[in-house]
Amino acid sequence: MDADVDTRSAGAGDEPSRWLEIEEASPFTGKKTAAAASVRRWSMVNATLVVVIMTTPPLLVLLGGGLGAPAVWIKSTVASIGSQSQRGNKKDVLLGGLLVPGFDEQACASRYQAPYYHKSMARRPSPYLVKRLREQEALQRRCGPGTEPYARASERLRSGETDATGDVDGCSYLVLISYRGLGNRMLAMASAFLYALLTGRVLLVDPGLGNTLADLFCEPFPGATWALPADFTELGEGAPESYGNVAVNRSGSVAGLRFVYLHLDHAASPASRLVYCDDHRQFLHRVQWAVIRTDQYMAPGLSFNPAYQEELGRLFPRKDSVFHLLSRYLLHPTNGIWGMVTRYYNSYLRNADERLGIPIRVFDGSRKPFQSVLDQILACASQEHLLPAVASTGGAAPPALPAAGARSVAVLVTGLSSWYQESIREVYWTSATAGGEVVSVHQPSHEEYQIWFYSKHDMKALAEIYLLSLTDRIVISGWSTFGYVGHGLAGHAPWVMFRPMNYSEPAPSPACTRAMSMEPCSHGPPSFECTRKEIDKVVDTGVLLPHVRPCEDMSWGLKLTDPAVENKV
Repeated sequence: MDADVDTRSAGAGDEPSRWLEIEEASPFTGKKTAAAASVRRWSMVNATLVVVIMTTPPLLVLLGGGLGAPAVWIKSTVASIGSQSQRGNKKDVLLGGLLVPGFDEQACASRYQAPYYHKSMARRPSPYLVKRLREQEALQRRCGPGTEPYARASERLRSGETDATGDVDGCSYLVLISYRGLGNRMLAMASAFLYALLTGRVLLVDPGLGNTLADLFCEPFPGATWALPADFTELGEGAPESYGNVAVNRSGSVAGLRFVYLHLDHAASPASRLVYCDDHRQFLHRVQWAVIRTDQYMAPGLSFNPAYQEELGRLFPRKDSVFHLLSRYLLHPTNGIWGMVTRYYNSYLRNADERLGIPIRVFDGSRKPFQSVLDQILACASQEHLLPAVASTGGAAPPALPAAGARSVAVLVTGLSSWYQESIREVYWTSATAGGEVVSVHQPSHEEYQIWFYSKHDMKALAEIYLLSLTDRIVISGWSTFGYVGHGLAGHAPWVMFRPMNYSEPAPSPACTRAMSMEPCSHGPPSFECTRKEIDKVVDTGVLLPHVRPCEDMSWGLKLTDPAVENKV
């Protein structure tokens, strides 16, 4: 593990303490932290220990000790000092109780290594969330695959038995069928886990086409699996088991149904979205198996349900912390992906004074680059002072020597096309910065085509999402779930570029705006009041709760925010 040594000028008398100013707590950022100050406070103690170490061996020899004893004594004492220093400066790898110890660190290195790369948590977990997570873990172990209750429940499902109540053996299940791109699927996983917490169900995740789940993510629950052992039948919104059909056409009767299907696609019908308002006491509790198919973030919609509001308030006192905390708990990349993340970060981003992430998403089937998108990125960066200004010399001025201590900025671009990264890099290659900053522009991959559920493609995408979460500031394309996940993991309120409806027209003005919170946007929330459930009467749900507001990039989308701290993340 690398460490930065304080190289400030000091007199000869300061030398013993100077080499002790080693930064263990933040070995990957290249920045000084409170760890150095903590070590300096102990400098007198360390000096005393050095005197003891140097004087004790001669005394041991005079008292009859052999020459081997002092050497062993010195070695063990120095090792003890080093281990005490390391323990004292160790990062909070458990994230305030969000995570639990005991996992095999070799099997999933990212779980306990990520805190050394990420900045401090933007939001700390509440004690109640920590308690509920431990309870959910116990439920997953008691009722999950490989247990007798699961064997009985799956047999009832296969046999078509429908007369059992939903709490047989005290176990009920929520099966997630996620789809579309990786950003959508990660939002769906966090959403389904939140719904499982609220309803007391075991979460099981469909591995997906090609079993990509195990290639991407470590198991999140100690001593249990979240992978569904067998695929479920492909379902659609018109299935007889769909929640909308049961709630509207069957008046809540679940007689003869083995499970209830929750269809929450971003374009789901109002009847299907009634599930947001179900208090889990009407009829869902009578069904042991619930299957949910979604491609979106559900937390804003669940916030309208009076049955969940108190529980959500206890779990997340800071209303804008839901995805940040759940994603940092749930979504740990596998070793292969984590290796890609750390190698790239240490090679290209680690030593920069500032890191800016720019995930680029263009919603156009032609796959060609657009000058208007590049113009919008550069306009946003200039408008919000996110990138250094370029010098206007009026001619070929002679280049100056780099100033001592010149600020370095590393720009991380992600996207399917390499043209945008190359164009931004050319700006800072062909022109000097006005303030003497050094700008480097990087892009890990450019696959040209988006392929869903293709393992190698998804692995690169997940590595880039995590790299984005290690940047200091992020500019995202409007409507981009890929960008939502990157800034949500990081705990940043991003700058959001407005999506143009026609990329052939000039870029929107203004180019972007600062998001009100770090939370993702929900693209398909309910458009009716839960207290009335009048699905044919559309209301402005963005004004019903003070912490649920319309998204910056989608007028009908909703996101969670904390009005007291908007833009302060």
